[in-house]
Amino acid sequence: MTEPAVHPVDQGLPAGRLALLGLQHMSIMYAGSVAVPLIVGSALKLDPASIGLLVNADLLVAGIATLIQAVGIGRILGIRLPVVAGATFTVVNPMILIASQYGLPAVYGAMLVSGVFGLLIARPFAKLIRFFPPLVTGTLLLVIGVSLLGPGAQLIAGHDPTAADYAAPSHIGLAFAVLALLILFTRVLRGFANQVGPLLALAIGLVIAIPMGLVHWDSLGAASWFGLASPFHFGAPTFPVAAILSMCVVMLVTFTESTADMIAVGEITGRPPTDADLARGLATDGVSAVLGGVLNSFPDTAFAQNVGLVRMTGVRSRWVVAVTGGILVLMGLVPKIGAFIAAIPEPVIGGVAVVMFAMVAAVGAQNLRTVEFSGNHNTFVVAVALGVGLLPAFAPDFFKHFPAWLQTICGSSITVAAVLAFALNLLFNHLGRRSEPDLLEAP
Repeated sequence: MTEPAVHPVDQGLPAGRLALLGLQHMSIMYAGSVAVPLIVGSALKLDPASIGLLVNADLLVAGIATLIQAVGIGRILGIRLPVVAGATFTVVNPMILIASQYGLPAVYGAMLVSGVFGLLIARPFAKLIRFFPPLVTGTLLLVIGVSLLGPGAQLIAGHDPTAADYAAPSHIGLAFAVLALLILFTRVLRGFANQVGPLLALAIGLVIAIPMGLVHWDSLGAASWFGLASPFHFGAPTFPVAAILSMCVVMLVTFTESTADMIAVGEITGRPPTDADLARGLATDGVSAVLGGVLNSFPDTAFAQNVGLVRMTGVRSRWVVAVTGGILVLMGLVPKIGAFIAAIPEPVIGGVAVVMFAMVAAVGAQNLRTVEFSGNHNTFVVAVALGVGLLPAFAPDFFKHFPAWLQTICGSSITVAAVLAFALNLLFNHLGRRSEPDLLEAP
């Protein structure tokens, strides 16, 4: 009797190949993942040691979440697909706003509650999968990518326009040199070397920055080789209602973002997720927020960059991503690595980050290519979600005269776009009779 063939998603690979492919996934997601603690830490004016702590906690929680997504825990957690988890950029603006108004303990208290909220709603949310067609997911990914270019520009130019070194030509030149290296490596290198091009560009950029006086190693010498930051490092958590509401909205948006990526991975690997699969994957996002609240980290989402990598390489094994998770956990348990990453000048990170962020927008554009735009209002739905959703990205003070709780919720382009895309898709494509063809449709 012939044994059933193992699905490529469940297929094991030789140890050496697993290690190399796991490193490959890590190299693709690394810049985007560590950019979140770097942006938040810099915006809150934290000292290098605290930023290093955030980086280590970020890597540790991302590693745990990635392992759970790939391997799974019974029928409770993990989608069991090659899904790489990393800190979501949806949380950047809300974290900064909450910390500025209530302090970091409120950030992590609200994150804890949002994680429990995510665990409770994961299964009901997964049943709404039919309301997240490529029209919604593609629009959301497009807005995510475009809105992240603002933080990417801040990494290069600086966060304070009044500072003497803001938009210094040397900083911009350094970032563009890193970008040029990335382009060169992408064009010239082949195979695995091509895939680790971003990491190579970062390494060379760091070397260039040393004689420019932009690298400071003080915190690196003080950091230990092994260790784990104490839970609630910034103080006992507090629970302001407005902060909790904001972080719960972040969780809903994170679920929307992850849903889009998990569906894409399922299509690429030939194993479309069921409602139950999706519920386990989303519940893992909830667990990451609970862990983040305790360990001073961030909620995680499925990384779109790695979705593109699965499509590009054709490697569908989830055990590759499990190796990636293990690597991230090891990195998170070595404080010197966090201190080292915190010492990398922001323009170096920014030179790679802007490309990674734009890759997310490109994945969204690819999703929208599958949408039917003839004889309906889908163009209008995309236009409204894109136009209104990006207002906070291009005008950060757009809602500054509104109540603080509303500023916290609407300060994120991703939140606004997710709500609009979801609601408008329901209005025009699900509720009652479909309306007349799109007035914006080209003849």
